[in-house]
Amino acid sequence: MTQFSARIDLHTPVPDQLASEIERRIFFVSSDIDMFELVVDEGKVHGVVIRSSEPLESAVLADKINRVVDSDVRPQRPTASKRVWQSSRLHEVGEGTFDLLVRAGAASEAGEGQVAVGEPFLSLLEYFDRTVRKLLRQDFQVNEYRYPTLISTRALETAGYFKSFPQHLMFVTRLHNDIDVYQGFQEKYAVAGIDSGVLELCENVDYCLPPTMCYHTFHQYSGRELSAERLHVVTARGKSFRYESDYATTLERLWDFTIREIVFMGARDEVLSARETFMRNVFALVEELGLSGFCEVGNDPFFCGTDTSERIWSQRLLELKYELHLAVGPDRTVAVGSFNFHDDLFGRNFGIQHGTDGPVRSACVGFGLERLVYAFLCQYGVDAEGWPAAVRAGVEGLSEI
Repeated sequence: MTQFSARIDLHTPVPDQLASEIERRIFFVSSDIDMFELVVDEGKVHGVVIRSSEPLESAVLADKINRVVDSDVRPQRPTASKRVWQSSRLHEVGEGTFDLLVRAGAASEAGEGQVAVGEPFLSLLEYFDRTVRKLLRQDFQVNEYRYPTLISTRALETAGYFKSFPQHLMFVTRLHNDIDVYQGFQEKYAVAGIDSGVLELCENVDYCLPPTMCYHTFHQYSGRELSAERLHVVTARGKSFRYESDYATTLERLWDFTIREIVFMGARDEVLSARETFMRNVFALVEELGLSGFCEVGNDPFFCGTDTSERIWSQRLLELKYELHLAVGPDRTVAVGSFNFHDDLFGRNFGIQHGTDGPVRSACVGFGLERLVYAFLCQYGVDAEGWPAAVRAGVEGLSEI
């Protein structure tokens, strides 16, 4: 139960247009923070009220919070949200969908940031995944792969993930391959069980849980020269993992989730054109299904970097990232998909050449399938009778396969 409360004042106020950038970082400041709320007055964020179940050192928290705000948020230039598309349908979305799924046995919390799902959630997830793949194949020749769950730490390092998103990393390790270690582990486990001390017996961190699928793709194509005569399109679906601290909530934000990702690789103009074409097709699908949503310019949650504000500003100014949001509650949306342009970043990092034109340019589109299904259920309900006919027919068709 939350008992301790303290107000942490910022060194100087920050424009409230940057409030969301502060909010998305606070739980990563300290694992001791249970709840927080921003202190906003006259268009500026003046501080943060922190709540915890145990007394905390306010001076230590003040240093940490101000350090993050000063390095990651304050240098950012406040910009108004720019929407590039808005659906014509407006659903009145209430709360309580997750509770309905739990009571129906269609969802159950399996751990921190983990939710087990059953029917009708599973069939809807398959329906939306197949629909996205079908939409993609309308305009593009596609190579599809299934990647391993683990990804090499070196691949994420090459991608620059460590510098960009250290807060999301989830490492995989194992016991050191030695009989003395195995026996020592068994003896300690028999007495004390499993705790963090087991890490002293582990050997390495050569692998991570993948935060998304596209890094598998760039690692797969590393060191290769792609034909400049055509656009290269790769898609994959897989489990992805990001540590979300206390931001994890119901099916809106998970540590363990499923992504359908599409990577476009080729010349700059054709990659940008492919992203735009597919993005507009997705908007048409959302409109056809009568879902409430919008797409706007976004930015990634870069964290703790010396150039965080510059990278965020560049993303927003050059419109390198668009996010598709769908309504999941009154005045609340969740990003179910993103459309990203990397220019030659991953071509350079992974040594992927585009004929004789130098590093390949790339873009990727990703859909969080659990979020997509959850947003659909929030808007249409858990009873299939209320779903659009196309969705009902699609789900029924899956049962015949």
